[in-house]
Amino acid sequence: MTRSDPSAAPAAGTQPEEADRLRELLNAPAYRRTLLFSAIIGVPVSLAAFWFLAGLHALEHLLWAALPAALGWDVPPWWWPLPLLALAGLVVGLVVRHLPGAGGHVPAGGLHAAGMAPAALPGVILAAAASLPLGATLGPEAPLIALGGGLALWFRNLARAPATPRNTALLGAAGAAAALSAIFGNPLVGAVILIEVAGVGGPQLFAVMLPALLSSGIGSLVFTGFGHWTGLPTGSLSLKLGVPFPRLDAGDVLWSVVMAAGIAVALHVILSTGRLAAVFVVRRPVVHTVLCALAAGVCAAVYTLAVDRSPADVASSGEAVMAQLAADPHAWGVGALVAVLLCKGAAYALCLGSLRGGPVFPSLFLGAATGVLLAPLPGLGVVPGMAAGMAAAAAAALRLPVSSVVLVVLVLGSAAMIPVTILAAVVGFVTVELLPPGRAVPPVGKPAGPPAARPAATWDDSPEHRTRP
Repeated sequence: MTRSDPSAAPAAGTQPEEADRLRELLNAPAYRRTLLFSAIIGVPVSLAAFWFLAGLHALEHLLWAALPAALGWDVPPWWWPLPLLALAGLVVGLVVRHLPGAGGHVPAGGLHAAGMAPAALPGVILAAAASLPLGATLGPEAPLIALGGGLALWFRNLARAPATPRNTALLGAAGAAAALSAIFGNPLVGAVILIEVAGVGGPQLFAVMLPALLSSGIGSLVFTGFGHWTGLPTGSLSLKLGVPFPRLDAGDVLWSVVMAAGIAVALHVILSTGRLAAVFVVRRPVVHTVLCALAAGVCAAVYTLAVDRSPADVASSGEAVMAQLAADPHAWGVGALVAVLLCKGAAYALCLGSLRGGPVFPSLFLGAATGVLLAPLPGLGVVPGMAAGMAAAAAAALRLPVSSVVLVVLVLGSAAMIPVTILAAVVGFVTVELLPPGRAVPPVGKPAGPPAARPAATWDDSPEHRTRP
């Protein structure tokens, strides 16, 4: 393939169009090899992710259900999280101090693109296995991203494929996407999350995306409203599901916007506290990690003593508890909802800065619980409140508005709440972006190799850019 001299100025009318650039990229043998390798590594990465999640789930069930039942308790006693989280803090602190990669990214820094070196994988797996089943208020998505990306690069090294910066970034993202599909149950949300996490478009991507996202949500509200008001059919490419969802009205929309701004402020405080905890932990990784983890256990114990519910409501990712909340929201009184929001929010902040996991599932639960708590407001329903709460919380915690919308829609299993979901995600994202950024998360532990480079706008696999592992 003939390449033009990049230093020469292009003549008028000779600048290649975007379609020509894409065609050139797809015709590049190196890119085709990367696509083929991505398809191949998807199989072992998905299997590894499956068994990783199955192992975490089995260990969590053993520690929080089977073992208490064997000892004669229907639910774990109030003090149960204290020794488990203290042990989790000890193991994670030792991993941070002694193993390459420090057990993965600090959750308070948000999700990161797949740039984890294969040498860091033992620490990532050990830290996640110590954090998540033992009661960390975190989810498994961040370790999965690291696991998938690291395995993809490890398989590339085994195959002695060229280790260019571009295929490192592309293969890492492909492996992470294959792993994420295991936890979200849908390949679409994993791909969308990685597109936003990688930030290929930079700030310009969000500058163009937010107006389009907001306009589409408002347009959907107006269009749907006119259809209900006039009764005239317009025809649309859609499927009618047999699941009853409430019809949105003005109260749902207005309360969703107000609620989204408040949730964004609350999540900003939680994340800022998590970053302060990370600064505290980096000074003495072992001792301070134990102290933060133990404090998270105290939050779960206080919750149980206050409302006589299981400490697992606080000391967990929130995925299973959120399913219980959605199935029977009226089973939670106002006191229980306020208690779980306060205690889980505090435990979430402490775990974000000390243990290892992801920020997605706890933020979704906090948003859903807030929506249920505020549902009695005039004009606000339970389902719209939960949808808006989850979207605002996820967008504020992750800074990924499109991914938050897609994730909430898939969680709800219906497109009926898309308009308020979009509005809440945009309002939450904009609100948290306008707030002071706070302190950055400090680097911890031993480095595990150079970070992966981001893919640039063009493909270049020339010999001078190749290195052998």
